[in-house]
Amino acid sequence: MCGSEVTPKPSGLSASALSLLKQAQRVALGAQHALSSDVVPSPCISVCHMSADTGWCEGCWRSLDEIGSWGQSTPDAKRLVWSRIAQRITAQMR
Repeated sequence: MCGSEVTPKPSGLSASALSLLKQAQRVALGAQHALSSDVVPSPCISVCHMSADTGWCEGCWRSLDEIGSWGQSTPDAKRLVWSRIAQRITAQMR
């Protein structure tokens, strides 16, 4: 046994996840005042690693389908993905 099996994993969310949650909340708030043609920023933070546990990217919290379809998605569909990201992160906080 090398010790990693008994080393507890840190609790709570990473700083990048908390930052992503704040961005998701800003995008959602902006959606209330935005036109459907507005540019919606990508949640990508260039930490591209899919979690075996969740199936989501550990950097942006999107699924492979959400990542793959991002470029062709409408602004409303992108905002929906941001909403899902916020829900996923919030659920992990509980």
